[in-house]
Amino acid sequence: MGTRQRLQQLVELSPTIDSVIKLSKVVRDLGVFTDDVARLVSSCFFQLRRRRQVRKRVSRPVLKQLVHSFVVSGLDYCNGILAGLLAKSLAQLHRVQNAAARLVLRLRAHDHVTAALRELHWLPVKYRIQYKLCLLMHSVSTQRCPAYLSQLVQPVSNSTCRHGLRSSSSQFYAVPRTRTKLLFLLLFERAFSVAGPSAWNVLPTNLRCISDTPSFKRQLKPHLFTIAFDV
Repeated sequence: MGTRQRLQQLVELSPTIDSVIKLSKVVRDLGVFTDDVARLVSSCFFQLRRRRQVRKRVSRPVLKQLVHSFVVSGLDYCNGILAGLLAKSLAQLHRVQNAAARLVLRLRAHDHVTAALRELHWLPVKYRIQYKLCLLMHSVSTQRCPAYLSQLVQPVSNSTCRHGLRSSSSQFYAVPRTRTKLLFLLLFERAFSVAGPSAWNVLPTNLRCISDTPSFKRQLKPHLFTIAFDV
């Protein structure tokens, strides 16, 4: 962008490139390949195969720690960007977690894993994503986050059209709305400015009012665990 004269100067100064620059379907940022669930699934299953080779030589607590360090941690790393995934992609991540649970508890390939996840006290992937979003929103609510993150969301109390309403004093955050449909709507709903407030606003008031982060984490997981397994 610029004037015709300025653009002409740039053309004259630009070096000649004799290769073709191809577009990439995915972007890598902080070690994460965005919108490439298949790559993450493949990496996790590779690590599971490696852990399966030693499962008979280690105790269950050691095996659990190995699986958590090399597999589950991969599912958790930057998983906030996985908010709003299509059901098909989310199912692939659930298969990884189910395989990890079967390996730790030495279950057969077709054994149900709901009880196994409860025994291991592992939140399903869907709720692990919600857990991360709520932690990020808690850091926003307590002003312990970078400025760029807090600028993505807006408290309802700052909205002039909601001023004076009960929701404006309940630590709710505004969820942007759009009338756009199809693909853009799916991408819009995956943005932190939408996914973060959506996850935060459904938390009970007693959770949203906790200012101490360790206490918030201790109460958040049991809350999501109860929802996930209906206990």
